[in-house]
Amino acid sequence: MKKLFLIVIFFGIFTSCEDVIEVELNEAPPRLVVEASINVRSDGSASSNIKLTTTAPFFNNNISFVSDAIVTITDENNMVYTFEYQDEGIYSAFFIPQENIDYTLSITYKDEIYTATEQLYNVVPLEYIEQRNDGGFTGEDIELKAFFTDPLGEGDYYFFEAFSARGDHLDIYDDVFFDGNAIFGLYLAEDLAAGDEVSFRLYGVNEQFYNFMYILLQQGEGGGGPFETQPATVRGNIVNKTNPSNYPLGYFRISEVSTLNYTVQ
Repeated sequence: MKKLFLIVIFFGIFTSCEDVIEVELNEAPPRLVVEASINVRSDGSASSNIKLTTTAPFFNNNISFVSDAIVTITDENNMVYTFEYQDEGIYSAFFIPQENIDYTLSITYKDEIYTATEQLYNVVPLEYIEQRNDGGFTGEDIELKAFFTDPLGEGDYYFFEAFSARGDHLDIYDDVFFDGNAIFGLYLAEDLAAGDEVSFRLYGVNEQFYNFMYILLQQGEGGGGPFETQPATVRGNIVNKTNPSNYPLGYFRISEVSTLNYTVQ
């Protein structure tokens, strides 16, 4: 257990004093953090990288990369894809998932086995970008809308990302309110200006991932990425088969992704 020492200074009319307050911070054993997002592009290629790190104490800003794990994905026909370690916690393999096949991720780390099973979820294409120059609270900000059309009656879920040098935005969508209609992902960033490059990505996901990201985004509204320190632990779909109480953080997802790049006018 570490102690945080705070010096509190009280200012009065004639006197001042300093009090030292000891705040005890509980330390938990490090947990495995898994960022396993397999993304299949429209041309049939795939980004098949899995990043492994461990949690760190509150005041430790260093990222603890995991370089000694055994990482595989096995399909329902017992075809095994072995992911080799590259650098900075990244494991990669030539792996292009197909539709309607179960894929099981297996990670062996410190004599414990972590697993999760997923299928590939398809997505509709991003179609076009609409720009408005009177968006935001002030009515003077540039606002971008990335449109796509939801298939009728299929109960789809989406994960949306937008990136630029001005900032990133993540969102999720459930088609219950726009089933079969056109809908858009919104991007609004402070100081967005003509000439800025913005990249939009739309992923097909399932309801479990939608619920997982919903909680993360609600907790992370103050900023930062979905796998940075959160106010409360949010568990994904990966389980520790050897020691269930030592559960990991993160998620195993397989998605088709649609990408659209735009230059602000």
